[in-house]
Amino acid sequence: MKRMDIRARLLLTALLPVTTLGLVLAAVFLLGWVTDVSDAHQQRARLMARQMASASEYGLFSGNTAHLQSVVNGALQEPDVVWVGLVNPQGQLVAQSGRPPPSHLPTLTAGESLIPDALRRQDWLVQPVLASQIPLDDLFDAGSPSSDAPPPLGHVVMAFSRETLDQREQRLIWVGVAVTLAGMLFGGVLAWRLGRGLIEPIMEVSAVIDRIARGNLSARALAPPDDPMRDLKLGVNHMAMRLEQGRDELEQRIAMATRALRERTEEAETATLAKSRFLAAASHDLRQPTHALGMFVARLSQLPHDDETRQLISHLETSVQAMQALLDALLDISRLDAKSVQVRSRPFALSEVFAQLSNSLTPLALQQGVRLRILPTTAWLLTDPALLSRILLNLVSNALRYTPQGTVLVTCRRTADGQHARLQVWDSGIGIAPEDHEAVFREFYQVGNRERDQGKGLGLGLNIVQRTARLLGLPLQLRSALGCGSRFSVLVPLAPITEGQVHQLAPIAEPNDPLRGLGVLVIEDNALVREGLVGLLRSWGCEVGVADGQAEALQLLLHGPQTHVLISDYRLGHGNNGIDLIQHLRHTVGWALPACLISGDTDPVVIHSAQQAGLTLLHKPVRPAKLRSLLRRLAAAPGTGGPAGAHGGDSGLE
Repeated sequence: MKRMDIRARLLLTALLPVTTLGLVLAAVFLLGWVTDVSDAHQQRARLMARQMASASEYGLFSGNTAHLQSVVNGALQEPDVVWVGLVNPQGQLVAQSGRPPPSHLPTLTAGESLIPDALRRQDWLVQPVLASQIPLDDLFDAGSPSSDAPPPLGHVVMAFSRETLDQREQRLIWVGVAVTLAGMLFGGVLAWRLGRGLIEPIMEVSAVIDRIARGNLSARALAPPDDPMRDLKLGVNHMAMRLEQGRDELEQRIAMATRALRERTEEAETATLAKSRFLAAASHDLRQPTHALGMFVARLSQLPHDDETRQLISHLETSVQAMQALLDALLDISRLDAKSVQVRSRPFALSEVFAQLSNSLTPLALQQGVRLRILPTTAWLLTDPALLSRILLNLVSNALRYTPQGTVLVTCRRTADGQHARLQVWDSGIGIAPEDHEAVFREFYQVGNRERDQGKGLGLGLNIVQRTARLLGLPLQLRSALGCGSRFSVLVPLAPITEGQVHQLAPIAEPNDPLRGLGVLVIEDNALVREGLVGLLRSWGCEVGVADGQAEALQLLLHGPQTHVLISDYRLGHGNNGIDLIQHLRHTVGWALPACLISGDTDPVVIHSAQQAGLTLLHKPVRPAKLRSLLRRLAAAPGTGGPAGAHGGDSGLE
């Protein structure tokens, strides 16, 4: 229901007492007027009845009916008289005039009586006719009055119509209503004229307040001296002035705070940029010796040593692998944070991922005395196979790490809707308490490893799993309890299987080691890294050519031994980079020579450029096993034998 505005309320306030007073006065006066008219009507009727009684006294006494009839006929000439009748003492009607008499006459009483007849809208008046008492002057009579009244000579019965009375009452009512309405109209006009002088200033103040509420703080109300709302308007103007001053002051403070915030933001951005440059340089500089150290340790482990030296080299290799794992995990997290990882969803056979998982982790499971079971599957999934492989690799590695004995099981089950597959990693390890289910996905959080034993991992695997699953949009679930093992589940959409989706790697041509006799051209300007890499490649039986720049690499490629694979660092001297160099060498020889990049740069731009060029990018420090696996794939790629079999560049590895 819409509420009344101030105008309607003021008008109602003015009209309500006027209307109430007018109605009360009209009711009082109308009631008085109607009563007076009714009393006058009754008095007139009684007066006429008494006159009739006086006029008919002689006729009734003498029995002169002709005289009585003339009296009755004369009375009928009076207004409102409907019927007149004279009744003798015996109750007989001796004279009448007017409308037909009623079937039953009113009760004849010794006194005067007025009987209303509401049905006929008439009043019956019964008046007794008494003999006149004339006192006689008798000298000898004491003149004591008799106490007995003489009987009446008869009765006068008259019927008076109330039509004239009703008409008068109606006229009085209409006049009263008209007077009341006129009074209300006059009162309303007067109230409106009087309230107008108050309503308009209030409405003006309301309009000013509305403008202020809309943000126009410069709005002011006019306040002339004779204005009844002058004090209120001055108060509103003062309030608007204070608000305007406060707004201006607040805007100045906001501008100053914004300026200071902008300066601090620029300082923070400058510091962040400097930190990023420092971290990039530090990361690159740290990865270079770590990469060389890994190559030297791998080469050193291949030489004959006594038991004590071999044990020392084993500890050294473990330390290097832990450092490399930490750098790789930090690289994965930084790439996920920087959103530089591009998702390339495509249909693929899950069996290929399971086969890679088995080849990578079966030796670790055997070393720890844990049974690793990966159930075969024919499912085809639709997601990024490289990122899914990284999720499964971290989950299974984590399961093996926290399972002292027992089994780690990897399965794939179709869901009830037939649209998804649920990949599950089960283990019979130590389990995770319910209160730690969320904490285990945080960085560097490990259950039961407060001493930070590197043999139990770094506490980054599950964090990388959660971030990667979120990037792929795959729901990740954990179910575990202390002493009951753990189960990690990933829900992946299924892909329809078609003949064109089947993809298998080409078999290796060599029956034994494909790396023996493989021509590898290494382009590296860092002497320490170059020496470690070359030594490791030669220990694998590769024919290695070494160059530190474009000119030397081109000379060896054209006039040196046959080159099957290029391995180039990204950063080269004189502002050159490995991507441009590989493309230039391919263009020079006229075929897509298999190649890969090795770099300590973690810049997303470098990663994106390598992907655009179709080159595999390995981040330093590179694990020897990973490099060996990559060389095997490149050696088995079509076109490795020379231009005659060229089919383009390699697809690369994640």
